[in-house]
Amino acid sequence: MSTPAARRQDAYYAGVRMRRYDLLKELALAMIGTLVLVIVLAAVLSSPDVSSVTIQSWAQKQPVDFVITATGELAGTTVSSQYGPPYNTGTGSVQSLGPFSPQSWGGGVRQPVDSADDFVLKPLQAEAKGDPDLQTALSQYQSAGDKQQQAWNDAYTKALGSAKVEGGQVVVKSGDYGPLPVMMGSLLQLARSGGLDGYLLANEHFYQTDYTAPLLFMGDGTYLSGLAEDQHLLGDQWGMMNETGQYPGQSWLWLYTFWYQIPPYNGSSNADLMVVLTMVVLSLGLVLVPFIPGLRDIPRWVPVHRLIWRDFYRDEGRGSTTPAAGPATGTPAQPSATGE
Repeated sequence: MSTPAARRQDAYYAGVRMRRYDLLKELALAMIGTLVLVIVLAAVLSSPDVSSVTIQSWAQKQPVDFVITATGELAGTTVSSQYGPPYNTGTGSVQSLGPFSPQSWGGGVRQPVDSADDFVLKPLQAEAKGDPDLQTALSQYQSAGDKQQQAWNDAYTKALGSAKVEGGQVVVKSGDYGPLPVMMGSLLQLARSGGLDGYLLANEHFYQTDYTAPLLFMGDGTYLSGLAEDQHLLGDQWGMMNETGQYPGQSWLWLYTFWYQIPPYNGSSNADLMVVLTMVVLSLGLVLVPFIPGLRDIPRWVPVHRLIWRDFYRDEGRGSTTPAAGPATGTPAQPSATGE
């Protein structure tokens, strides 16, 4: 004799064809199939193993660009030297819209970076312990006044425009550059040996995983941006959603990188802040859809749900009494998407 619960269940599923179904078997087969598919796709489409970009590779492949950038760090003309919070007190990369400047409100300088000292002078001071010529050059540079240092930097930077690489050294035409040729020659050799990478990564922690200094230094040159351009990773190449090589990337990021391709975002120095604010507004709009008059009524004006549930509405229009999977009363189940 069946129980009342069983009778209610039989009535609920009346008219619905049944078949035996092994859920565990189906789940196991699905997982095995997914695993095989992932392995095959990983072998065919996985990202290439692109070697890490280091200061060593930069100094070896583009020594002139390296020396130009290092000289710019001393002169205080690079992006990182004038960046602003959280690295220093500059304003070169501070983004704001009128009085709205969250970058300046984030606690000021929290990761101090002095480009001239951190990227050039301090590594050279460590290297000079066993090099009398370098010690003399550093003493001469640091004892000179600001005007004299600037004059050497300007003259040497101008001469680097026609520099050549001979015997592993960057050679410029004769001029009054003070101790800069000796200093930059030593820094170039330190970088080529990999020593500068190690120096800039060294910190007081057990794991050396803070790449802020080397990335800022490399970002001031043209080598890193050139590699990004070759891999289609620049902002005007939809780089945020690209992958290295001809491989699919993070397609879900298209909405973020889309804004960088159109005015006024692509011509603004505050593009990052504008994009963030735009996405905040759009996200709030999505979250608040149920509370925004007009926007919340779009499903009624564009009844996509009727297309999805077309069989139900077709039968309803014919006055069909065939029970669907619903309450035991025999009343057809109403799709939750209709709201009706």
